[in-house]
Amino acid sequence: MGASKGQKLSGLQKQVLSLYRGFLRAARSKPTEDRCQIESIVTAEFRRNSKQVDRKNFLYIEYLLRRGKKQLDQLKSPDTMGLSSLNVSSSQKQNAKT
Repeated sequence: MGASKGQKLSGLQKQVLSLYRGFLRAARSKPTEDRCQIESIVTAEFRRNSKQVDRKNFLYIEYLLRRGKKQLDQLKSPDTMGLSSLNVSSSQKQNAKT
C-alpha cells in the first residue's frame, strides 16, 4: 500500500488505510497491555492480508472491510478489552470469492 508522493490511492485503498488507523486509534483508549496486543494483532492481520489477498478480488476486499468495521465498532466499546484474533478460516475465504 505504500504510495509514492505522485501516486493516487484508490477508494478501496483509502478505506483500508482508514480502517487501519481506526483500529490503532481505538487501541489507544485501552490499557497498555491490551493496547500492545491489539496493535500487534491488527498490524499482523493487515500485513498478512496485503500479501495474501489478490488486489483484484474486490468482493473479498469489501467483505474484509465490512468485517473489519464491525470488529472496530466492537473494539470501541468500553466493555471490550482486547481482540482474540482476526483470522478468517479458509472456507470463509472461498465463500467470499464465489
